[in-house]
Amino acid sequence: MKIHEYQAKEILASFGVPVPKGISTTTVEGAVKAAEELQAEGTSLFVVKAQIHAGGRGKGRTKKNNAKGVILCKSVEEVQQAAESLLDDVLVTIQTGPSGQLVQRLYVTDGVDIEKEFYLGILLDRAVSKNVIMVSTEGGVEIEQVAEETPEKIIKAWVEPGMPLQVNQARMLAFSLGLEGAALKKGIQFILGIYNAFLKTDADMMEINPLILTPDQEIMALDAKVTFDGNALYRHTDIAELRDESEEDPFELEAQKYNLNYIKLDGNVGCMVNGAGLAMATMDIIKLSGGEPANFLDVGGGANVETVKNGFRIILDDPNVKAILINIFGGIVRCDRVANGVIEAVKDPEIAEKVTNVPIIVRLQGTNAAEAKEIIDNSDLNVISAVLLKEAADEVSKVLA
Repeated sequence: MKIHEYQAKEILASFGVPVPKGISTTTVEGAVKAAEELQAEGTSLFVVKAQIHAGGRGKGRTKKNNAKGVILCKSVEEVQQAAESLLDDVLVTIQTGPSGQLVQRLYVTDGVDIEKEFYLGILLDRAVSKNVIMVSTEGGVEIEQVAEETPEKIIKAWVEPGMPLQVNQARMLAFSLGLEGAALKKGIQFILGIYNAFLKTDADMMEINPLILTPDQEIMALDAKVTFDGNALYRHTDIAELRDESEEDPFELEAQKYNLNYIKLDGNVGCMVNGAGLAMATMDIIKLSGGEPANFLDVGGGANVETVKNGFRIILDDPNVKAILINIFGGIVRCDRVANGVIEAVKDPEIAEKVTNVPIIVRLQGTNAAEAKEIIDNSDLNVISAVLLKEAADEVSKVLA
């Protein structure tokens, strides 16, 4: 689960991790009031940040007003202007794609002075099954760019499972950033604190970019990106309440209601499968056939009538879908039951109306696969059966031609 920057900083602050002062708001009036409150506490420079679930905001631009997603302001009046240029406009960044994301919330923060910028990230290194902390002196730059161009500037420390981050590891990481004296001690405490927050909240990623050193030798998280393990949210009801569904894809939200694993893509062929590996193979087949997958949809082991119906509803709500490929392996569930489920689902009046001009290719392999093909072939519906993956690919090519 993703959260906004202002929420991430509130969580980090609760673990003693230093962050700049800031106030979130959803209105221009609220932004002005936030700036006035910060000004009363001694702030003379402000930063107004668009709050969307995507990175690259500083380089992004809004569609209508051509405003940056992060705006430095020298007065309360400039904060007002920045808020007016951002709210209710669509911000396009490298991570949102050309469609962009509607800005509905702002974060007005203290524009702290910066002496140096660094990078810090924590996540699970699946290759060795250990959490890894990465730091770099190249703060403010996308870590992918650093990894490609100057990988030697990324320093890593792996934490043994079941063990806390060791002080000597935190010291090594802080020292590798060139920190000295008081800044070194504060850097060590910062790293220990943020790793503690990572563990205690069941986060699956924390990224501070940039992590800054101020002229008075303070260490702060100037930005914060945090995502959480959705499977652990039952342990953190307070974090689960931070979810902002307005930032999420409506198709994916609908799929979650039916316990379907769905991710929307930009293609023209909808796919419905059981199993993540089979889903990846199916998307490869779609691309090899000349199409583009419109979604990732894993219905799991129990592909019954209701599951198939719900899958159809979600796929067909995407106007870009020109065909549907169903690829099911009948191990837990028999293929003939899946075939009957597909036929019943297609006969449903709501779905039948939508699939009139959308061919459906069904490939069923496993228990009772032959019986399943016979059911599909004798259905007199706009449903095409296939046995081999190549046959399914050929049928996709035909309907897209």
